[in-house]
Amino acid sequence: MLVAAAVCVPFGVAQAGTALLAPGVLLTGLGVAALSSALPYSLEMRALRLVPPRIFGVMMSIEPAMGAVCGLLFLGEALLGLQWLAVACVILASAGINLTTPRPPPMVEPVN
Repeated sequence: MLVAAAVCVPFGVAQAGTALLAPGVLLTGLGVAALSSALPYSLEMRALRLVPPRIFGVMMSIEPAMGAVCGLLFLGEALLGLQWLAVACVILASAGINLTTPRPPPMVEPVN
């Protein structure tokens, strides 16, 4: 995030000048930063500890579809049929590989 900010801020300052330093703009930027990277990453790391890896893999493959739905709902963007098909293929491939991979045998603790 720091590298992205270091690259983007000069362009923003060149375009908007000191308007970027307005409290409302800074607060909005902080909110976007937290909601777009810090919060999702933290939640993913927590889920990785709590959910079996195969289920986590399937859940992670749903992210492109959720991004497309959010783009549709909040931004008015629409995917073409072929793009929806591609998203479905990614989800199905991940679900298939995670659900058909043999589970490792349970570890048995030695009895003393």
